[in-house]
Amino acid sequence: MTQPPVDELTKFFHILCDAAEKQTLPRFRTRLAIDNKEAEGFDPVTEGDREAERAIRALIQQHYPDHGIIGEEFGAHNETAELQWVIDPIDGTRSFISGLPLWGTLIGLYQNGIPIAGVMDQPYLGERYLAVDGKANMFYQKGSPTPLATSSINKLSNATLFTTSPHLMQNTTDEAYFNVEQQVELFRYGCDCYAYTMLAAGQIDLVIETGLFIYDIAALIPIIESAGGVVTNWQGESCASGGQILAAANQELHEQAMDVLV
Repeated sequence: MTQPPVDELTKFFHILCDAAEKQTLPRFRTRLAIDNKEAEGFDPVTEGDREAERAIRALIQQHYPDHGIIGEEFGAHNETAELQWVIDPIDGTRSFISGLPLWGTLIGLYQNGIPIAGVMDQPYLGERYLAVDGKANMFYQKGSPTPLATSSINKLSNATLFTTSPHLMQNTTDEAYFNVEQQVELFRYGCDCYAYTMLAAGQIDLVIETGLFIYDIAALIPIIESAGGVVTNWQGESCASGGQILAAANQELHEQAMDVLV
């Protein structure tokens, strides 16, 4: 199966984001019905999540019917296809329902299980982070692309670290995470997918997470790597299926953080 040409793929990512935006943005900061996907705990989902994914899936099936799809809300389609689109219609639903503009639509493209392209769209802020063909750009208010580049910070003691919440760490992982947190210059919580785009944009230097699903990270891997960063699991291996995530601005910083984590 042939990967779509770069210009075609770039245009299609924008089409997908525009379609999702029509479903998410009008519902943001409104009173929404919220369903809980967990019997114990709280994993919210809204009409915005479902309708955005429906819109994205419909366009993919229309334009690339032989491609596969993995979506958070509606599962897998054509699972054996070489090219797989991986969708999280609203990453950061907790932020979405709280009125915080730190959520985003994530759409990644895998070829034989390897992330090759991805986008994170934050329509309320008018920011779109796109990586295609090894180049990462940020589009603001759908204007001209600005190349992304990670920071040059290469010492843990000078780094800024983000994680969604330390409460997501469990057992020995919380100790490993806090060992890193104690060594950085600044740490902040929250942001979900937005933290990873801030890493790609050179605003922060490290993101450490655990318990991510494939659709939480698929789109972000190409963005970070194309901007010059490194993103793996805590053992330095591929994180394309999710799990524990260590994203760093550069190889030196990644190695220092990994040494503390393990």
